[in-house]
Amino acid sequence: MKIYTKTGDDGSTGVLAGGRVLKDDPRVEAYGTIDELNAALGLARSLGMDRQADEVVGRLQNDLFKVGAALADPKPGGPFHDSIVLDHVDELERTIDSLETELLPLTQFILPGGVQGAAQIHFARTVCRRAERQVVSLSRLPNEDVPETLLAYLNRLSDLLFVLARVVNHRAQVRDVLWEAPKKRADGPANA
Repeated sequence: MKIYTKTGDDGSTGVLAGGRVLKDDPRVEAYGTIDELNAALGLARSLGMDRQADEVVGRLQNDLFKVGAALADPKPGGPFHDSIVLDHVDELERTIDSLETELLPLTQFILPGGVQGAAQIHFARTVCRRAERQVVSLSRLPNEDVPETLLAYLNRLSDLLFVLARVVNHRAQVRDVLWEAPKKRADGPANA
């Protein structure tokens, strides 16, 4: 079987419910960004992290295939439409709670950075937030059905990625990169 079909040469692509839409359709943009997020996490794994963190990211990558399938299946009752359920969200919360036990509470903002794997997870978090915005936009369009669970999952996933990046740095004995707030000038505001 050849990898190319030529059916998308006109700028359209097939969706799981049947039919074709343009490749810049909001639904395609949303699941395309989920694919980008999955690739960003694959890159994070290739840059190295401890075995437990790698296993967490591997599970997330598998879940993201379900998220993409749910977005590519626009019909309620379709075989993939409800692939992400509340148990998936609960699992993210349990993982966050478990990982946070290793970390000191934050007292100021941090910048993305640290070891390569952690920095890439921070990048993946920003892709996740973009995907979340796109899914919110999609859910607001008339005649589009997006399971609410997808929104909760993506929101929680970005929280998990933030915590996981911190944990990867912590386990590598690298401190979080702290944001340096602008100093107030004695003669007025910092930007005066």
